Order: sequence, then structure tokens, then C-alpha cells
Amino acid sequence: MSDSLLLDESFRITSINSAKYDRVSRIFGVRDDLSFHLDINHELFPVFEDDTLQLVVATTLNLDGRKDDDTATGWREAMDGEGSLADGFDYVCYGKVYRFEEGGDNIKVYASFGGLLMLLEGPHKRLSNLRIDNIYLLMKK
Repeated sequence: MSDSLLLDESFRITSINSAKYDRVSRIFGVRDDLSFHLDINHELFPVFEDDTLQLVVATTLNLDGRKDDDTATGWREAMDGEGSLADGFDYVCYGKVYRFEEGGDNIKVYASFGGLLMLLEGPHKRLSNLRIDNIYLLMKK
């Protein structure tokens, strides 16, 4: 895994809650020792129970792993001929890790993507590298 890729795993969707909002669903996924809850815009990225999703958390969208400019405040359009990690994914968000909860061998990582929330839970050794401020979330089926 590249230094810019903090997490790259496939998850099976176990349930979906679409009751609270018109265009947003909270999806729940599991994989061995990891689980997540994530709010998504289901009109842009429809997901169903038992789907398998690849979920990637990265520090940058640059293919070479080069960090984003420190003065940048978020996502930017790629220049002509410039590839991006986002090119290979169907759903991409930019957000902020805002809280960690540690207890025993497990850690909970909370992130917000413009109000769409994520909770990622798993072993400390697998998720401790998410202790950074800004992240990209990329998903595809």
C-alpha cells in the first residue's frame, strides 16, 4: 500500500438505512476485523445489501503520492493530461477526521465529508495511521 493510501479494503454491505433523509442513506459494511457506517448520497451511488465495495482512504488524489499543496483548501480539478486516483472510482469525497476513540485493541475513527459521516472501527494497528486531518474517501463496486 502506498504511503498516500491509508486504507484499501473490500467490504460487504450488511444493511442500509434510508429512512431519515430523502437522498442520503447510512450504509453498514463489514470485513473480517473491520466495520464501517457511512452516509452516502444514494442517488449518485446506489448501493444494495450484500454488495461488495472497495473502500479507499487516501491523503491525496495524486497518483504519484505527492502531497497536496498546503495552501489548498480542498478538491481541485485535474489539469489536462493529469491522471488522478479518483479516475478509477465511482464515488469520491473529501473530508476531515474529527475524532478518535481508543479502547483496548480497537479504535473508532470518525470523519465528516461535508456533513456525511463515517465511523470506521477496527484494530488499532490497522487504523492508527488515520490520525490525520484531511482525507479522501473513494469507493467503487
